[in-house]
Order: sequence, then structure tokens, then C-alpha cells
Amino acid sequence: MSRTPPGGDLLRGSRDPAALEPLIVLADQALRDWQPHWSGFLSAVAWEEAMERLGSLSELHLEAEGGRPQAERCRLLLLRRDLAAGSTPPTAPLAGLEVSGNFLFDPAEPGDVRAGLLAAGALDGELGDLWLRGDRGAQVIVDPQLAARLGGTTARVRSVEVKLEARGLDQLQPPTRPQPRQLATVEASLRLDAVASAGFGLSRSRMADLVRRGAARVNWQPVTTPSRDLKTGDRIQLENRGELTVLSIQPTKRQRWRLELQRH
Repeated sequence: MSRTPPGGDLLRGSRDPAALEPLIVLADQALRDWQPHWSGFLSAVAWEEAMERLGSLSELHLEAEGGRPQAERCRLLLLRRDLAAGSTPPTAPLAGLEVSGNFLFDPAEPGDVRAGLLAAGALDGELGDLWLRGDRGAQVIVDPQLAARLGGTTARVRSVEVKLEARGLDQLQPPTRPQPRQLATVEASLRLDAVASAGFGLSRSRMADLVRRGAARVNWQPVTTPSRDLKTGDRIQLENRGELTVLSIQPTKRQRWRLELQRH
């Protein structure tokens, strides 16, 4: 195999070539200089595809780290497999950022907090997972340089002025995620709102409303149409509620659908 990753082959058919191409360059650098390299924070679509495609390079070792179990946004470690064998991987460059403010009268969504941090000077690749803390603000996993740059400053999220403070990862309190569990349901259709309401334990009308508001994604892609049909293998992500995987779909004798689901 050539030491230079075959960029054209790796990019062909990519779901997100704009994100994958810089990672191919970074992989090439790791193979050439024999040094470990960390990417910025990547969306789940980007890092999962990179793990799949770049993982085919026999000389390259990859690891994803986002600072908490089942993190959505992760940084990728790229280094030569020779260096990874029998050695402890370098510590991921991760830090925390506390976003504190009174959102009692102007509630914010995670996207609002993210937009406020970007307006304050953060770069997309410096921001990892983000979660709300009721009406008190949010916590974010970030690049250490961003934590140092914004720590001790103020920013604005919607109409609320917030205080930004650097935190260690051990000072963060990410929401807990339940252990994966298997579910079975019989539905009249394969619509997103029907299947997801059963999987997440919400009413169908509530689920449909969340989808229209942009709180749901299918295979990490935003979806705002509750009537979208699902298929085996689809993964539904619901904001602050985890992920649902469609394991199998079987028709019943009464023209309904029997589904096996796994909730993470």
C-alpha cells in the first residue's frame, strides 16, 4: 500500500466530503511524520465515516474521543499503527466550559448556546458535546485553547448575558444515559413519529411536534417531517433523549409492522 492515502478513492461516495478531505490530509501527515495528530471536533456523521473509510488503511490507527460515553461530537486521533501497538495513546486535548446565566424568562435550546459561543469567537471544530442545565445555562466539552480563550469572559445567548468559565472534565456533569435495551412494538405504519414515540415512550403528537421543531435526526441528518418512513438499520437521535436503532421490521398478517428496536 502506498503511504499516501488514496484521497480520490476514499472520498468517492462520501456523505460529507468537505469534512472527510481534511482528515485524509491529516492521516497522510501522521503516516509521514510518525507523530500522533488530533482532529478538531467532528459531527457523528463525519467521525463515524472517517473511522470506516480511513480504518481501511492498514498502516493507520484511529481512535475517537469526545470526553464522555457515547459522545456525539468527537475528536479523532490519527497515528501510525506501529506507534499504537503496545503503547498508551496520548491524552485527548479536551476541557470543559461552563455557560452560566438566568434563562428563566427566555429559555434557550442547545443550538442557541452553540450560536452564542460561535458569535463569541469559538470555531466549530473547538466545540464538542453540549447540554443544558435547566434554566441556569449549559456545559460544553471544548478544545483547551478555547476554554483558556473564553474563560472569564461574557457572551450573549438569545437575550441573556452569560458568564463563561473554564472547567476540568471532572467538574462537568453530563446527563446520564440509560443502558441500551431492546424493545418490541407493533405499529400501523413505519412513520418516524409512530416508531419514535413507541421507542422513546412519548405520545405520538408530542413526538411529531419535536420532529417539526428540529429536535430529531435520522442517521444524524436533520429531519422535520414526522411522516418520513423508516427502514431496518435506521438510527433516530432525539435531542437530550438518546438514540433509537431499528433492528428489524417484519410485516404481520393484519397488515401492520412488527419492529425490534434498541434504545441507547
